[in-house]
Amino acid sequence: MNRMLLCLACFLFLEITSPPGAAVAQTSQGSGTPDAHHKLARDIFQELIEINTTLTVGCTKAAEAMAARLRTAGFPETDIQMVGPRPQHMNLVVRYRGKGILRPILLISHLDVVEALRQDWSVDPFKFLEKDGYFYGRGTTDIKCEDADLVANLIRLKQEGYTPNRDIIVALTEDEENGDANGVQWLLANRRELIDADYCINPDGGGGEIRSGKPVVMELQTSEKVYQDYRLEARNKGGHSSLPVKDNAIYRLAGALTRLAAFDFPIKLNETTRLFFARSADHETGQMRVDLMAMAKTPLDTAAANRLAQSSAYLNALMRTTCVATMMNGGHAENALPQSARANVNCRMLPDDTPENVIATLKSVIADTQVTITRLGMSTQGPLSPLRKDVMEPLENVTSTMWPGVVVIPTMSTGASDGKLLRIAGIPVYGISGMFTDIDDVRAHGRDERLGVKEFYKGVDFMYRFIKVLTSGS
Repeated sequence: MNRMLLCLACFLFLEITSPPGAAVAQTSQGSGTPDAHHKLARDIFQELIEINTTLTVGCTKAAEAMAARLRTAGFPETDIQMVGPRPQHMNLVVRYRGKGILRPILLISHLDVVEALRQDWSVDPFKFLEKDGYFYGRGTTDIKCEDADLVANLIRLKQEGYTPNRDIIVALTEDEENGDANGVQWLLANRRELIDADYCINPDGGGGEIRSGKPVVMELQTSEKVYQDYRLEARNKGGHSSLPVKDNAIYRLAGALTRLAAFDFPIKLNETTRLFFARSADHETGQMRVDLMAMAKTPLDTAAANRLAQSSAYLNALMRTTCVATMMNGGHAENALPQSARANVNCRMLPDDTPENVIATLKSVIADTQVTITRLGMSTQGPLSPLRKDVMEPLENVTSTMWPGVVVIPTMSTGASDGKLLRIAGIPVYGISGMFTDIDDVRAHGRDERLGVKEFYKGVDFMYRFIKVLTSGS
């Protein structure tokens, strides 16, 4: 998931004298007030956190719990679909019927979470806890906050009698974290008609950034880099270690990796990354600001690009395809010359790059015909989602209203989410979330995962407004 790519760092504790959870607890769910909807979202959030949805358990229980809430809210059984490959691994797809003026929009969020061991945490990871202005529990940020958000807002819209101009489809899915074919991949292959849409909003790919206690950036993810592994291998006849020769499989492989380490793929920007660099300049000063602004110009200022690449591994990854050695092994005995040596090279390709181009580049860089290069697995390119006006403008308008001064910045994820699968299938995907997290306190997949209480409620309000803007009018 996109949020897990940042490093865990120092912890920022916000002191809130009157937690929202306490304030809304006295309000009736059925009153229709904003506080009642906050309470509903909190109750759903707690229910989801306290249902273990790790790989060994599966997500069916959580999906059934959300389906039950939607039935109670008045959604017809025919619009609530529990589908999947196995009883333990079921997806929930719900359709909110509209006027049909426009094609449906799809919102996705995964129910599964990574494993969490009680002995590794200071609190029970599967017990919802509100403390010091935060909600604690496995999945609070990745990404049961959005599961709760989407279900609560569907119920809110239903209670209000809202009729959208198009159908709204929400899919709560399986196995995003583990990459198995039980979730979006299964739905596309087996029940595409349930999720086919004009475009998709994927909260797992976007979201807001807090820096030094202040919200500053709203990320809009439009693309993801492509994952591809290659195996480099050197072989020879070996021999006794007491009679060494220069032709050594380990040395050959080491030489190949050394040449690869010194190589950078060429810089290539796209619509998203150019705008990312340009808008990122708003929050910088000095040479960094000048260099970021230069990235949006043509021809490209290579000196500025090189300075940015050297300053940040993340900025470097946005500019180019990257390949890096991640594992290696060689030899078969301590007293024998190695007969083989192997290394895994992990590449993250730009959306418009190809495995064939990468392997040709690797061969050229390594420049040793005795080092073979083998593609492992078959990656598939996921195209860039275009920056649509009917998505960008509503996002910018709602963001500026709720967080004045916060800049919407398109991003290309260096990791991967379920959005890639939908893009490959021809459904544009936009990573958008109103949940803001501190860039220096990212705990997704880690110990004591947590989300700010205020940030959760405001994120719920954001998605309510955003959905209505996307589905109002003729």
